[in-house]
Amino acid sequence: FIIIHSFQMEVDDSPKGDGLKQYYITKIEELQLVVSDKTQNLRRLQAQRNELNAKVRMLREELQLLQEQGSYVGEVVKPMDKKKVLVKVHPEGKFVVDIDKNIDIANVTPNSRVALRNDSYTLHKILPNKECSPYSLILLLQMKRAFKMVGGLDKQIKEIKEVIELPVKHPELFEALGIAQPKGVLLYGPPGTGKTLLARAVAHHTDCTFIRVSGSELVQKFIGEGSRMVRELFVMAREHAPSIIFMDEIDSIGSSRIDAGSGGDSEVQRTMLELLNQLDGFEATKNIKVIMATNRIDILDPALLRPGRIDRKIEFPPPNEEVCYCMSCHALVMLPFLPSTLSYACTA
Repeated sequence: FIIIHSFQMEVDDSPKGDGLKQYYITKIEELQLVVSDKTQNLRRLQAQRNELNAKVRMLREELQLLQEQGSYVGEVVKPMDKKKVLVKVHPEGKFVVDIDKNIDIANVTPNSRVALRNDSYTLHKILPNKECSPYSLILLLQMKRAFKMVGGLDKQIKEIKEVIELPVKHPELFEALGIAQPKGVLLYGPPGTGKTLLARAVAHHTDCTFIRVSGSELVQKFIGEGSRMVRELFVMAREHAPSIIFMDEIDSIGSSRIDAGSGGDSEVQRTMLELLNQLDGFEATKNIKVIMATNRIDILDPALLRPGRIDRKIEFPPPNEEVCYCMSCHALVMLPFLPSTLSYACTA
């Protein structure tokens, strides 16, 4: 009724005769455009809704996985029968455990890695082999970064040369003076201040293999996985010596320890203890250096920074005006097409 009434009001004001037909045709076309626009908006909103629903489902699945209890990691020694298998759990020992009904006994082969429930030691998951596991993200790279590519960090370059480059290239100086070589150094400061870049540069100048791992990659759900990864990390460093282990975001596993009997914090502490054992277990003269980086030095465990471990620290503060000017000039000098006059001015 409202629509008819509005049309009657428009008829009174609209032209008569042939113009009336054209008038309504125009109005219909305008309304069709409005309907088409609203339809497109509806489809766009429906697509956004479906996308958000998919993200919500994915987050719920991740939350459910994170809320599950941690599992022990074991290695299959041999199957005993269709429902039992002998597994080896480090460092507890060997156990005969039950197999979950969802696991096919044919897939349980000797030396395969499996997950055991925390409460009953029931085998409930077969883990991927070491060579195809997700922590193969640890990178072995021959870095091609030089100190000349780093601008505005002259003080930090000098300090890291003394801590890392000098012991690797001239260990005889430390032997002659009877001074113990530093095992590593902690780079701390806000993100984006050049910590990773400088670590790669010192690896290039010392001809060391650069092994990079993020602390968050060492935080694993399965009990014992994080500590095993730390052990393999240092084994890899020994095999590819001289090498530099660069551990970014070390605060992920190196924060101050608290009393925790179970849960994720307990597993992080296991990983932290293994890291401390590895730092104590190698000699600095074996051409293995450890560089750690963090932007939260205030929460690091004092045991990690005590003498004999990572007792050298280099600060990377936010750049001030002078440093920003030096970085800008350095960036201009590095350009291949910079005019010689401007290059001389920047160098000066």
